[in-house]
Order: sequence, then C-alpha cells, then structure tokens
Amino acid sequence: MAAEIDRQDAQAGDGELAARAGAGDRAAFAELVERHYDFIYRVAYRVLGRQADAEDLAQDVCMRLGRAISGYRGGAAFTTWLYALVLNAGRDALRRNARGDRNISAFAAHAQLMAEESVGDDPAERMWEAVRTLPDKQREAMTLVYGEGLGHAAVADIMGVTENTVAWHVHEARKRLKALLRPAGDE
Repeated sequence: MAAEIDRQDAQAGDGELAARAGAGDRAAFAELVERHYDFIYRVAYRVLGRQADAEDLAQDVCMRLGRAISGYRGGAAFTTWLYALVLNAGRDALRRNARGDRNISAFAAHAQLMAEESVGDDPAERMWEAVRTLPDKQREAMTLVYGEGLGHAAVADIMGVTENTVAWHVHEARKRLKALLRPAGDE
C-alpha cells in the first residue's frame, strides 16, 4: 500500500512538473529530465541495442520533450506519455538507420557486380538490363533512387506515392534482382 501511495505521489509530482514545464518553467523541465533521464536512456537502449545510439536518442528525446511538453494533458501517467515519446523517436531513428543500411547494401551489391566483371560482359549493364525487366513501379523506383541518386521523399513526390511505398518497391526490386543476377549454379 505504501509503495502504491509513493508511486501516486511521484506521478502527481510529475504531472505538476509537466504542467509547470509546459507553461515555460525551466526549473520544472530540468527536474523532469533529471528524474526521467535514466528511464529515457534505458528504453532507448532497448529499442536500439547500442550504447552510443541510445545516448544519441536520449538526447534527441530530451530535445523533443522540450517541444512536446505543452502537449501533455495529464490523462495518463507522465511515464506512459514519455514512453510513447521515446518509442516514436526510436522508430524514427530505426527508419533513418534502415535507409542508411539499404544504401550501403545497394552500394555493396553494385560493387560486387562490378568486381565480378567477366570478359565482354559489363556487370553494370547486366544490372540495368535486369532492372529494365522489372514491373513498372519497381523499375521506376530503382531508376530514380539508384540511377538518379534521389532520396525516397523526392521519388515519392515524382511517383505520386508515399515514401513507404517507394521503400517497398525498392525492396521488392532488390529481391527480384538478386534472383535474376544470381550465377546459374547458385540456385
């Protein structure tokens, strides 16, 4: 019973601090960050799995918290609201990392094709020939992303679709290309 009361007091304290911070009280904001930084870091670490990434995300969340604190309405525990903030920031970070990983993977695949050059056979041309056999949307996405070097946002605008749809087209195209360009004995 005493632990429950202590938890409720801490939550009430957080709610009061959040209201004051939302009204511009810098000391209240600093107290909230100090109270919950370990929580923010711990969740960030669980989401990202690397210390350096978790530290960066925790700092990002603290900056987001400064902008978002006025949106806290007290309907749920402050930590519940904060948890959602950390998870959303983590998802954003994972998306950014995935985009970078895709670009690195694509470059590696292209480099591998270039390294496998055989007499009279241009690997880059083989790759683009294979790209030309893809369904329209996949071909367009690959051409714009890898041929023209455009980002997914720009490609989405050009194709009239969302960035996620562009990412899906690129992903599906890369799977097809991998199968198409696999050496004959690697079935």
